[in-house]
Parts: sequence; C-alpha cells; structure tokens
Amino acid sequence: MSDPLTLGQLLSAQARLRPQALAVRDLERSLTFHQWNQRACRLANALVGIGLERGDRVAVLAYNRLEWAEIYAATAKAGLIAVPINFRLVGSEARHVIEDSGARALIVEEELSGVIDSVRDTLSVDEDRYILMSSGGTAVRPGYRRYEELLAAGAPGEPRVDVGPDDTWCLMYTSGTTGAPKGAIRNHRNMAMLALMTQVELGLHRRDEALLVMPMCHANSLFFFMSFIYCGGAVTIFSRSSFDPELCLRTFADTGATFTSLVPTHYTMLLETPASSRRGDFTRVEKLMISSAPAHAETKRAVMAMFPNSGLFELYGSTEAGWVTMLHPHEQFDKLGTVGRETVGSAPIRLLDGDGAEVPDGTPGELFSCGPYCFQGYWNLPEKTAEAFRGPWLSVGDVALRDEDGFIRLIDRKNNLIISGGENIYPSEVETVIADHPAVRDVAVIGRSDPKWGESVLAAIVCKSGMSASETEIIEFTRQRLAGYKRPRGVVFLDVEEMPRNATGKILHKNLRELLSKRFP
Repeated sequence: MSDPLTLGQLLSAQARLRPQALAVRDLERSLTFHQWNQRACRLANALVGIGLERGDRVAVLAYNRLEWAEIYAATAKAGLIAVPINFRLVGSEARHVIEDSGARALIVEEELSGVIDSVRDTLSVDEDRYILMSSGGTAVRPGYRRYEELLAAGAPGEPRVDVGPDDTWCLMYTSGTTGAPKGAIRNHRNMAMLALMTQVELGLHRRDEALLVMPMCHANSLFFFMSFIYCGGAVTIFSRSSFDPELCLRTFADTGATFTSLVPTHYTMLLETPASSRRGDFTRVEKLMISSAPAHAETKRAVMAMFPNSGLFELYGSTEAGWVTMLHPHEQFDKLGTVGRETVGSAPIRLLDGDGAEVPDGTPGELFSCGPYCFQGYWNLPEKTAEAFRGPWLSVGDVALRDEDGFIRLIDRKNNLIISGGENIYPSEVETVIADHPAVRDVAVIGRSDPKWGESVLAAIVCKSGMSASETEIIEFTRQRLAGYKRPRGVVFLDVEEMPRNATGKILHKNLRELLSKRFP
C-alpha cells in the first residue's frame, strides 16, 4: 500500500487535474487550484530562500484569511513545520509558543503586530524573518518584510525538498485550559488519514463546499480544511476576527456552502438572529457539525428547522487524538446526550479506572482512544507525552461512560472534578440540568472552597436575551433533579462577554475560577 499524500503533493495533483476549479476563498478573494498551488510554491521557495531549512518552524499569528491556505500548503511543500498561534493570546502567551517551538520565522497579520512588538525584544527569531501580512497598500512597518513582496520573489516551480508522510507538518498548541499550552506534534501521515476518515464518516465529495468559521489556527478548522482539499471540494474561510451570525447566514446563502462546523454557542447566536436576517437559500446545506460542548435537544431541533435539508452530526475529539467519536444524524435523538461511537478506523474505546482496569458499561472511566490519526506526542515534553499514553492508547483526561450499545457519554475532564464531602461531582452533569432552565443560555459549574465540605458547587450563568432568573430559582430548579451534594450552593450571573472562552467557544473553567475567586474570595 502506498503512502498517503502530503498536503503539498495533494495540492499539486489537484492543480494538475482541476486547475480552474475553485479551491479556496475568503470573503474578499478567491483562488483556483492552479493559482493556489502557484502561490504556495512561490511562498515555499521564498521561505527556503531566506535560509529556512527542512524541519524549521514557522510561527503564524493571524485572524482568518486566505493566506492561511497558502502558508499551510507552503510549509508542507518546503518540509517546514507550521506553528499556528491563537490570535486571542496576549504578548507573553504568544512568546511562550514562539520560543517553546523554536520558531525561526514569524508571519503576522498587521492588525496583530502589536502583540509581537510587545515581546519582540525577548524573541529569538532573526530580525530579517519577521513577515507582515497587510491589507491594502500601506507602507510596511519597520522591521518587517512584506508578505506579498516575499512571495513574489519566490520561484513558481515545485520546491526541491523531499517531504515524507512521517515528517512533522504542524505543532498545534493546545488551548492551555489546564496549564501552559503544549505543542501537539502532527505529521503528514496522521493528517492525511484523518482527512480520509472524515470523508468516509461525512460522505464528502467533490461538489461539497466548506464554510470554515472556526479559527484557522485551531485543529477543528485545519482538520476539516485538509478533508475538503483531499476530496477536491472548495473551502470558504470566514475571514472575520469575531463571529458575526448575520454575516455567517448571508455567507451561507451567497456561497452555497454545503457544510460547516460550529460550537453550540455559534448555533445559538444564529438562532437568535432576527427573521429578516435569515433570508436566503439555505437548501444547499447538507451537513452540519456541532462539537466542543453539549448541545441540547431544543437547540438541535431549531438548527435542523433553520437548515431543513441538512443532517446534523456531533463529534468529540481533540488536537492530540483527532476525531474520537461521531454521532450521526439518524442517531441524534435516539442517543441524545452521547457523542456517538468511535470513528471509522479506530480501535474500540477503552474506559479505565485509576488502576488501569476497564470499567463496566454505565460506570465512569478515563477515556482512552487509539487510531491512525493520533498525534506523535508533545513537543519537547517527553514526560507529558508518556503521561498521555498507555502503550498506543491516548487520553487527554476526559471522563466518560459507555451504554450497552457502545455509545459514549462524556462526563467531564478529570481536572474539573469537584470533590465535596468525599463525593465526586462532575460539573457537566450539573451543567446539563441547569441548562434545561428556560432562561439559561450558557452555564459553567466550578468548585469553590468550602470550610465544611472542602468544596461546594458554584454555577455561573448567562441568561438568554430579555430573560432573567434568580439564585433561589436556579437552586430550586435543581432540587428534584440532582442529589443534594451536587446542587449549587451559589449562583452568579454573568454577561455574555464575561464568560471566558477559548478560540473554539469552549468555556475555560480555569479562567472562570480565577474570575469568580475575586467575587467569592
């Protein structure tokens, strides 16, 4: 069996076979496969021309924009390693990623250059390898090369670099919800295998088109980006620094996109748009993905009504493991609350107790997965890598249980566990109950210090627009639904923007604990 193609090889093949077909675009520009391949080759050769060698890291800090496609393809062609940086990071956090990865070049969007400038004196990147992406014809800032000028200087032919499937292509730094971000090593082989598996699970084909809304610096968009390029489908990158639900709906109608992947918060925002903003043809939408947080039946039904011809998928995965489970459209309401079964090509999921023994169905255990798209470990962190694996089996610290049909229900992350009076409390269980209250839009549960019980449950709630609730009302709402030790002893109400989230919309429990510790010292 031959090896899977790298992205660089794959793009070359698509450019040869379908040169004039639409390949990738953002909300301002578009490229055919021929144009994309030529620009990627130019950039790859230009990066080699400024002294970068096979295996060198190229850090990228940018909002969603077309250049992400060029950079990912160029690094693949040149044997370089892309290091995407979350655009929400502040200077010191970005510095950690740049220095930890040992990046030898940095590509930054002009609007975000202040983040880099704030720490530039402490970075090890050579002065002539700061590259600035700018919009319009403004003069380049001192100390930066202009991206377009660098690209234009590169030869249009394929780089003469031997790149194999087992070469590292990306260092995807985890969101850091449980500590400093760690660089997850992903090579060309596991990315290609993940792309092929995704095609099988979703039934993707050449006439499909993806609308990628999630940040291109994040694994979710990169994984789906690779999947669509493998099958020859076009990709639209939603080039905005923040999510605009009305613009998103217009983009669906204007582009005829057939697929997108969003988190529940995004879907809620779409559903909250006024009826006048929902005009357009959404009938081409065939496949919708929801992930990163539990989705409730009410939300799912409303989404399916908004996109009547679409099937709704739900997945669970991670930067490290790739996709782990998937729930298909016909299973949505029969197995509500689960995230499906293991994906095609994966070994059966193992749920283990603290001693490493498998737990019976219906009993919580730490989730371990094993598949051909698993990452190679954490960059320069052999001890953390060893902690994550048991042989070929990988865990990112999630606790789950399995039902008699093999469907997986996520319970929580080990690090979010609350221990009250010796009893284990999984925040997601409490969150699921509170989320059923008609006034609740978002909820996150954490533990706070309690002199009697060690810890007690504190719920942070964002109410739906135009609705409200009281602490007493919320606690009473849980009385018949949760054991006494699981019920919240305190409730705090936050505005939407106060709830701390990462780039994919996941609530950051660690940041929430820090925020609420100031209110409840």
